[in-house]
Amino acid sequence: MTVLPVIPWWAALAASALMLGGVGWAAWRAVAAGRPRTPWILRGLLALCLVAAVWRPGIPGAEAQGAASDVNVFFVVDLTTSSTAEDYGGRPRLDGMRADMEAIAERLGGAKFAVITFDTRGSVRMPLSADTSALEATAETLRPAYYVYSQGSSITAGADALRQRLEASAHGAPERQRVVFYLGDGEQTSATAPAPLGIDRGLVSGGAVLGYGTASGGRMRENAPDAKGEQPYLLDPSTGADAVSRIDEDALRGLAGQLGVPYVHRGPGDAVDAALVQAQPGTLRPTAESGLFGRFELYWVFALAAFGLTLAELVRSGRALLEILPVRRPG
Repeated sequence: MTVLPVIPWWAALAASALMLGGVGWAAWRAVAAGRPRTPWILRGLLALCLVAAVWRPGIPGAEAQGAASDVNVFFVVDLTTSSTAEDYGGRPRLDGMRADMEAIAERLGGAKFAVITFDTRGSVRMPLSADTSALEATAETLRPAYYVYSQGSSITAGADALRQRLEASAHGAPERQRVVFYLGDGEQTSATAPAPLGIDRGLVSGGAVLGYGTASGGRMRENAPDAKGEQPYLLDPSTGADAVSRIDEDALRGLAGQLGVPYVHRGPGDAVDAALVQAQPGTLRPTAESGLFGRFELYWVFALAAFGLTLAELVRSGRALLEILPVRRPG
């Protein structure tokens, strides 16, 4: 279950605390004074329903009809050697990245997509295009950097390429939302700490940092471009044992904070809808042609219950008012 507050989360938290605290205090005073409990129980339920409606709970996975026709989507894909680590359900992490790129494109019908990859440096593999078949072809042809040439990589190596594309998009089509999906494992193999992304958060309308891999890690195979068949596992030169790559979720959360988007861990079989709900930029035009990610909204259940409790409170208050009004007698 996810929540999407109808107001900023801090305002929703403050309003919830004030409402529940106020009703609770008034109920305690009334009961202590010997007044009936039932009306205050109903008022407490009314307050709970209103708070729940404000937080807008829902279950990801519903299919809504729509098209993201005002959205530019930028995929930033980690193609360092660690993307071959086999801890994505026994398969390379890159398989999960490819699957998520294709799933996101399928659900964001009408959007334009660009692909930026990085190993030791970033490069634009596919400029913005609404051609999803070109995106699928690009995703399928992504290959990790050959480990022999790897001299240590930074998780922010693609920052310059991403910044340039975002700035160009903001200048050329300022009316379009700019959504960024960073796909990687957060493993920093460079000897120096990663440089800040240095991207103005005003350039990013939404998106998510998607993390792949496990804490226990996975072994990586040699990825020689001309090799045939299954290749041997890479060895750690310091131990002589198989080299193991592990996800660094703290680093990925740090990147998410810099971009102003959520971090979502991805595993085999995880529906992409949950990540999309959190990343939704909010500018979608309804159409009848394309299925778009959605969620089963539950807020209306609480809003309807609050409406019923409000009517009951009005009826009770009306009766109480009639009882204290003077009765006119004829004559």
